[in-house]
Amino acid sequence: MDFTRQKPNSPALLLSICSLAALCCAARAQNAVLPSVRARAPKHVEARPATVPEDEQLVAGGARIGAVIINSRPLFDTSGPDENTALFRLANRLHIQTRPATIEGQLLFHKGEPYNAQLLAESARILRDTRYLRDAWVTPVRYENGVVDVEVVSQDVWTFNPGLSFGRHGGKNTAGVEFEELNFLGLGTQLGIGFKSGIDRDTKTIFYRDRQLARSWWDLSTSYSDNSDGRLAQFSLNRPFYALDARRAGGVSFSDDRRTDSRYDLGEVIDKFDAHERNATAYYGVSAGLHDGWVRRFSAGVTFEDHEFLPTPAAAAPLLLPMDRKLVYPWVAAEWVADDFHTARNRDQIEKTEDYALGWRVRTQLGFAGAALGSDRDAIMLSALASKGVALSEQQSVVLSASASGRVEHGSIAAGILSVDARYHLRQTPRRLFFVNLSATAGSRLDADEQILLGGDNGLRAYPLRYQTGTGRWLFTAEQRWFTNWYPFQMFNVGGAVFYDMGATWGRDPLGTPSQGLLKDAGFGLRFGNSRSALGNVLHVDVAFPLDGDSSIKNVQFLVETKRTF
Repeated sequence: MDFTRQKPNSPALLLSICSLAALCCAARAQNAVLPSVRARAPKHVEARPATVPEDEQLVAGGARIGAVIINSRPLFDTSGPDENTALFRLANRLHIQTRPATIEGQLLFHKGEPYNAQLLAESARILRDTRYLRDAWVTPVRYENGVVDVEVVSQDVWTFNPGLSFGRHGGKNTAGVEFEELNFLGLGTQLGIGFKSGIDRDTKTIFYRDRQLARSWWDLSTSYSDNSDGRLAQFSLNRPFYALDARRAGGVSFSDDRRTDSRYDLGEVIDKFDAHERNATAYYGVSAGLHDGWVRRFSAGVTFEDHEFLPTPAAAAPLLLPMDRKLVYPWVAAEWVADDFHTARNRDQIEKTEDYALGWRVRTQLGFAGAALGSDRDAIMLSALASKGVALSEQQSVVLSASASGRVEHGSIAAGILSVDARYHLRQTPRRLFFVNLSATAGSRLDADEQILLGGDNGLRAYPLRYQTGTGRWLFTAEQRWFTNWYPFQMFNVGGAVFYDMGATWGRDPLGTPSQGLLKDAGFGLRFGNSRSALGNVLHVDVAFPLDGDSSIKNVQFLVETKRTF
């Protein structure tokens, strides 16, 4: 049996284990009875009072916003017996609550303005998108004499995440230690430092991010990594289109990355080379705002890309060394977004309010790189993406998406990548859901530093990471999901899944072996929703059985990994 542990964010797992151990020890010390393992999930916001008219009536009557009440709930609700324990009361005292001003700064409405239900709903989505709030709701709670009082309810999560990361992945050990705070002093600021010994490199990293610099909509992010094979420095200062009705956007970003890259085949490194990449972008965007349910945005900017490749010192000469590239190009972009957003629970998360879009989103970008601007070639730079959801019924939905990027050089596509994806959800009961995902990626004249891979790290769960390579791949996944009401120690939401994966690559990688054809696996596992941590991950514990592949594939794969979704 191959015990494989994939660790995209292992501190969440360690935090959960340590919290559980601490809870058990505290309970034993007090001779207390542990909280019910089948207790209720956290309370939802109270229903809209019957005395408050419907949104259409409020708008038609010219209602205005009155008091804005910030109701910031603590980590644990000690008003109930399930969470009124010494340990949970201590956690509430140690945790720095999100400041009301931090929440107010993300609301799209203010006292005295006309009532607009769309702005209330979008403000709730913005708050739920933060990592330091478990959930958020914005509800009109009182109406009198043309004035509507609005309550903003949010629930904090534990945002200081210390932990040791450890595991074994693809025949290699991984380990590390990290300390990060994702809501410093309740201001929404993120900072951290850590060390990881990973699959490709050892990394020492420090990072800082403030999503609302000086209580504005400017997002400042910076990080630096000192790696065993180089270094990575990143910086961005960006004011995005933070809301559907936002009229301006702009920003700058740059990165400088020195590293050793590898080419893979059958899960093994078959070639190595050094890469030095520098990227910088500056842009400005305008929009007329939200009109008739649609947003149209236009942006212009300039991008600098410099890719340099060299043989790796003290290693065999690379079999395929990529050619250097230098591209400097101005570009223009257009984007269309439909205001069609929905909420659900127990869809891709466990017992959390989830926001998902069913409306159109389309973005296209066109640029031109030329020698006159400093490029090493003439090229038309193209990229586009589109997504659209369809509600087939109250229980069924399909979300389709596609993206494409590449360069036009000498009349043909270079570095072309086309990806398509279809996601189907069938709600069977409030706690049962059937999920299907079909995706495909195709490449055309890829640069030698790009690979299209298929394996355990991108959906084929019973196979080694980076197992098959080619000029294209497709993957199908079917998953039956169960969302239980089991809530052990008021810490974890528990679910389960039975799954089936199959996929294949096509075309021949320059250094890879021929495709092994259709690869399939099946398996089952448990899901643990990390309901109290800012990482918000879902811990997967899976047993997977490969149904194809060569003789080197183990008969059973045991996987422990954290993901952003179910």
